[in-house]
Amino acid sequence: MRIRCLALWCAAAFAAGAQNYAGPVPPQADLPYLKHADNLVPTEVLDATEEKGKKDDITYVIEGAASSARTPLASPIFLLLTDKVVAAKLALYRLEPRNGRREIVFSPKKKPKAIRVELTRLNNGKLYRLEVEESLEPGEYGLSAEGSNQVFCFQVF
Repeated sequence: MRIRCLALWCAAAFAAGAQNYAGPVPPQADLPYLKHADNLVPTEVLDATEEKGKKDDITYVIEGAASSARTPLASPIFLLLTDKVVAAKLALYRLEPRNGRREIVFSPKKKPKAIRVELTRLNNGKLYRLEVEESLEPGEYGLSAEGSNQVFCFQVF
């Protein structure tokens, strides 16, 4: 009886590891796509530049006041087909529009809080769904991996 229970538990664990998914698949790897029903909208890929601020503050600047990737959804869902990007290292941050550009400030005393995102592996090990766990206010946002200046930007309107 114990062996049968252990076998059933192991089978359930393997089945839960990856969910079946039959929807649209991103055409390009390493680019998060906003999921709008059966449509996929690519996020805007940009590089943030570092600017030294007061004291030990570092401001990351992204050119342009607003992203071209837009969603009306307050809790967006992304699909990501990975090749080089590690999905588990992506963090979501709110960006502040200032002087025709988007900014985020990191300081030793006050780091911006990452917005919680739930990561789910789909089908095979390379397709992921990222779901924002809280409602986002209208504004500019960016997904970025720690240690990388590449930012995947989008706007909630």
